Amino acid sequence: LVAAAGGLHGFIGRDGPIITDSGGFQVFSLSRPSAEDGLEMKSRRPSKQKGDEGLLIRTNEHGVLFKSYRDGAHVALTPESSVEAQKLLGADIIIPLDELPPYHIDRDALERSVYMSHRWEARSLQTHLADVRQQAMYAVIHGGVDADLRRMSVEYLSSLPFDGFAIGGSLGKDTAELVAVLAFLMPLLPKDRPNHLLGIGDVGSILGSIPLGIDTFDSTFPTRNARHGQLLTRTRGAFNVLRAENATLHEPPCTQCACQLCTHHTVAYLHHLFKAKEPTAATLATAHNLHYMGWLMKSQREAILKNEI
Repeated sequence: LVAAAGGLHGFIGRDGPIITDSGGFQVFSLSRPSAEDGLEMKSRRPSKQKGDEGLLIRTNEHGVLFKSYRDGAHVALTPESSVEAQKLLGADIIIPLDELPPYHIDRDALERSVYMSHRWEARSLQTHLADVRQQAMYAVIHGGVDADLRRMSVEYLSSLPFDGFAIGGSLGKDTAELVAVLAFLMPLLPKDRPNHLLGIGDVGSILGSIPLGIDTFDSTFPTRNARHGQLLTRTRGAFNVLRAENATLHEPPCTQCACQLCTHHTVAYLHHLFKAKEPTAATLATAHNLHYMGWLMKSQREAILKNEI
C-alpha cells in the first residue's frame, strides 16, 4: 500500500526527511514488563502482553520470532527483512535491527547481546549496500551503561561504512544517568557523520543532550502525553488540562503559541472535550505539543548558532 503510493513521502504528503526504525523496539516491548526495564522502556503497556510470558517467542542469530498482539499469528523479523521493509517504505534514514536488553542485565549477557546486535547490523548493512536507493543507514551504538562495551561498540561500528550513528540500548534509569552515558560516549563518535538519540525526547533529556552534541531525536513523548491531557507550554510549563481547576480557565493554554488550540480555544474548552471523550481533544492537544517541540528545537538551533550552547 505505502510503496504503491510512492513511499511514506507520497502516502502522508511529507516533503521533509523521514527516519524509520527497524521494528526491534516494538518487538522487544512485547516481552513481559519488568522492574529491570530502563528509561527507554517505561512506556510499555502491560495490556498488550496477554499473559505472564509476553508475546516475544525467541531471539537468536537468525532474528526474532513473536506473536501478533492482534491475532496471535507468528511473525519473524530478521535483519534483512527489516531493511527490505524500510526500503519499501521509502525512508531517507534506515535503522538496522538490534536487540534491546533490559537495564539490569548480567554483564556477560549484555556483552553477548552487543556482539549479536553488531552481527545483525553488519548483515543489515550488506542488504542496504546491495540496493542503496539514495537512502542512508545509521549504525546503532550499544553497550547499556557499561563504558567499555560502549567504547567497543563505537570502535567496531565506526569501522563500517554507515552514514551516521544512532545511540540505542538501555541509556540508564533516569535522565541524570542518560546524560552521564552521553557525556562519556559522544566524544568517541566520529565528528564527520551525524548522530541520533533513539527513543528519547522528553524536554529535560533534550536540553541535557544537545550541549553534548546530539543532532536529532525521536520520541512518542509529546504526542503520547498530549493524548493524556498533558500540555507543554512556554508560559505555564507542563500542565495537565484534565485537572479540575482547568474546567473554568477561560484562557488560551499559552499566549506565546501560534497553534490552532492556543489561537482559537481555551483551556476550559479543551478540558470539556477531554471529559466528553471527544476525539478533537487529542487532535488539538497533539498539534499543540508538536508545535511546542518545533519551537523548542528552533530555539536550540538558534542558541547553537549564537554560541550559547
